[in-house]
Amino acid sequence: MSTEPAQGPIAAVDLVRTAELLGRLRADLGAAEFTVSALDGLWGPDAAAALHRGERVPARRALAARRAGRGTSGGHGASAGPAVLAELFVLGDAVPRSDLDRVLPALGVAGAVELGLVGDAGEVGAGGDGASVRARLDLRPYAFTDALGGGEWWVLSDLGELALGHALGEHHVLGVGGASMTLSGLMLPTPAASVLDLGTGCGIQAMHASRFAERVVATDISERALEIAGMNFTLNGIEGVELRLGSLFDPVAGERFDRIVSNPPFVITPRVEGVPEYDYRDGGMVGDALVEAVISGARDHLEPGGVAQLLGNWEYRDGDGDGDGLDRVGRWAGDLEHWVIEREVQHVTEYAETWIRDGGTRPGTAEFDRLYDAWLDDFAARGVDRVGFGYVLLRRADAAASGNAAGGAAARGSGRLARLERLHGALGSNGAGLGAHLAECLAEHDRQAALDDAALSAARLVTAGDVTEERHYWPGDEDPTAMLLRQGGGFGRAISLDTSLAALVGASDGELAVGAIVAALAQLLEVDESALAAELLPAVRTLVDDGMLSFAE
Repeated sequence: MSTEPAQGPIAAVDLVRTAELLGRLRADLGAAEFTVSALDGLWGPDAAAALHRGERVPARRALAARRAGRGTSGGHGASAGPAVLAELFVLGDAVPRSDLDRVLPALGVAGAVELGLVGDAGEVGAGGDGASVRARLDLRPYAFTDALGGGEWWVLSDLGELALGHALGEHHVLGVGGASMTLSGLMLPTPAASVLDLGTGCGIQAMHASRFAERVVATDISERALEIAGMNFTLNGIEGVELRLGSLFDPVAGERFDRIVSNPPFVITPRVEGVPEYDYRDGGMVGDALVEAVISGARDHLEPGGVAQLLGNWEYRDGDGDGDGLDRVGRWAGDLEHWVIEREVQHVTEYAETWIRDGGTRPGTAEFDRLYDAWLDDFAARGVDRVGFGYVLLRRADAAASGNAAGGAAARGSGRLARLERLHGALGSNGAGLGAHLAECLAEHDRQAALDDAALSAARLVTAGDVTEERHYWPGDEDPTAMLLRQGGGFGRAISLDTSLAALVGASDGELAVGAIVAALAQLLEVDESALAAELLPAVRTLVDDGMLSFAE
């Protein structure tokens, strides 16, 4: 397996010249309509799905059909701008120099070479006579929808395994993947004065943060990652992001932020000779210590009321008194408020297979078996049998939150946010991501946590618009055997109901106070009102925290 960089260094050009060339590229890409919808239209959903699986043959065949005049009304779809750019940057194929010159008239092939985007096909591994060029960086459109609306950018990164034709190098700079899209969807979309993107990679989280933050600082341990991130900011007209080189919180020593976002290199990797360590996924620490370091270090870099959000892995260890992975994450958080959601747990065998394949080593080879042994030896040494993956939200609530803090938290006392949840499986419908839902849940939690039971009883609540009730009956029975409250959006929760809680939720239309509903139910059910309130009010608080009930305005 190669341990060299996936590509050569980006061309050394001064910042002014780079900005000029990237401005030309931006104009050309816009004129060529190099968009996600254009790519989808080139090869259709089946070929697009194959590309996501790392197979480009269907997309190549679709482009060949267009080139031959099939599948388009004009008959020349493959010579159009999006097709040339797709062949070059997405599929990793060589294209005629003359075609690229036509598609990028402002930048030209010479400018693309100067930027390090392309090189002569013969220089990068395929025979050529100078008439064709091949990509040296990945460049593709990226579309998204968040709480502020829709948007689309072009994202540069290192060439992937598909275009390279071999395993990734250890200094590979990853583009937009599933994990990065997950984190950007979780990001709180409320305004912030300052945001730290810890381990920025190609810069995608910093780009998303720039939509709602006054100031963004992006750090990485990789100089190459910072260079590519800077190119992405310039290419998309994003100004004011500060780039800093260094590990973890070293580049921001002594500084605090309203938000921290991080898709850290959390992959658990054996620290033995001969096992590659990829910059984009391996933090150089043993086991899950990297995630622990990010979580435990966040407190010193958050403003009061500030929020940190990250993805991570955590180990389940057998027989050492520290076994439950989710509980360990809660202990790492210390006195920070926390909300940790575990989305998946993998057995160590599945986990090892996933990440060995991710580096480009294929099963059935001696190299795969060697790495597999190294992974399992590493887990066995710590008594690890499973690895959890999920989302971590931290909040520093040691003082009244500032106007920049998500949710506007006040002193909460016993209402401190401390949630450890296992939500394995599919989410609800969240076209704009979960960030807005998280922000709403935090705000509603803070509001209910500030109320004692008497004040909560005096409040009026409404059921969220995405909440439905399910009732299940044995055939012929009049009374349901099971009742569920189901959330259509958010985390797609399903909550079991008893008769009294179902009735309270059903009556929560903003007209009656919670206490009035409880009193009416106690009379109807012929039970003690105080006892019923003691039973229902904690459940009401949980439903408010989950976003299934909210305070009527």
